[in-house]
Amino acid sequence: MSAETLAPAKVNLFLHVGPPEADGFHPICSWMAFADLGDRVSVYEADALEVKVSGPFAPALAREPNNLVLRAARALLAKADGPRRPFGLMLEKALPVAAGLGGGSSDAGAVLRLLRQALDIGLGDDELEAVAAGLGADGAACLWARPVIAEGRGERLSPAPSTPPLDVVLVNPGVPVATAQVYARLDALKAWGSAERPALPETFEDAAEVAGFLSLTRNDLEVAAVEVAPEVGDALDFLRAEPETLLARMSGSGGACFALCASDYEAETLAERLEALRPAWWIRRTRLCAPQL
Repeated sequence: MSAETLAPAKVNLFLHVGPPEADGFHPICSWMAFADLGDRVSVYEADALEVKVSGPFAPALAREPNNLVLRAARALLAKADGPRRPFGLMLEKALPVAAGLGGGSSDAGAVLRLLRQALDIGLGDDELEAVAAGLGADGAACLWARPVIAEGRGERLSPAPSTPPLDVVLVNPGVPVATAQVYARLDALKAWGSAERPALPETFEDAAEVAGFLSLTRNDLEVAAVEVAPEVGDALDFLRAEPETLLARMSGSGGACFALCASDYEAETLAERLEALRPAWWIRRTRLCAPQL
């Protein structure tokens, strides 16, 4: 038994956050897209369930013995009809942690997809999606890594507008940003907006059209995140000043940001300049598309 799959990075092209409801949760509306890069998850034969972590960001998970990879495996096994032969999981952690790129949720989704096939677990797509949703707000969206509009608490999914592949540069200034801290600051500032769904066309012809539409939208967590981690504001200011950037925005609750570019050429040019000027930052040129899982 040996197989592997990509756990692609998630990017929130917009993220509208409403005021907290009676239970303290905030309704959202977000356009989630997925990159052609991310972590990788593999399964192999083992004497007992285990998770090994490698890659440049593995140390950040050393203090999380019950990470989402392990929780996803256990949640799926709990739904399985009878015992399965033991296995191990390897997570190659290529995405920064606490960066707003859905790394943990995408890793969990990759585990669910991979194990359902490798262990021949008879769960349908709807049942698998319910397991993913139980692991976190981004869980259902990250399971399939398709562009979606997520509403409610992230569990209500509908297809996103059709776009060509979008060339972006992802940047993380190297500071983890805790989602709980950002939401606490959002509430203190009362800086939320409306979670109502904006009017969306069915199709965008090119990146310039997407950027024009996105300029009318927001990430309502951005102000709070910049107060929690000013480095995020520095990254956004830098990206917004560059000539190749059609639009720059923070993803999720931070601290990763993205610059949307007109083509691969502009994205490559921008990434190379950033790498020279900000060598301490995590910088990746990528494409938002239908990643090969």
